Amino acid sequence: MGALDYLSDLCDCSSFREARQLHKLKKHKQLQTVEIKVKMDCEGCERMVRKALEGMKGVSQILIEPKLNKLTVVGYVDPKKVLYRVKHRTGKRPVMWPYVPYDEIPHPYAPGVYDRKAPPGYVRNASENPQLSNFARASSTEVKYTTAFSDDNPNACMIM
Repeated sequence: MGALDYLSDLCDCSSFREARQLHKLKKHKQLQTVEIKVKMDCEGCERMVRKALEGMKGVSQILIEPKLNKLTVVGYVDPKKVLYRVKHRTGKRPVMWPYVPYDEIPHPYAPGVYDRKAPPGYVRNASENPQLSNFARASSTEVKYTTAFSDDNPNACMIM
């Protein structure tokens, strides 16, 4: 009866149902915004980067800001795969966007946070590097003395 069992297994549709259920349970990727720093000198570089990502599965939108050397990809994509694709299709050296807006950092001129190469209005993200975050964070004594002579503090010293 081995042959009949084999044929019945071939005609059994339960394996298709199981495969369909596994497909439904598979976790879908979330909509993400991936920001990448890529050096783009001319319109040809922009076109090459755009063309490399247009065919990628899951990409909804591609924004290129050539003056900032910034590439923004919106879609259901994995950031590592986007970096890999840009690197191998264009030959450029992309890195994740290392900057945050100037207003989000409490001490933007701390050593290691301020970067001359950063675009206008941006500084390095100190929260990613624990060594830099110690420099960028104000100590309690520093905050105490700065608020003692602040114009916003109504109980501040009137000597100044």
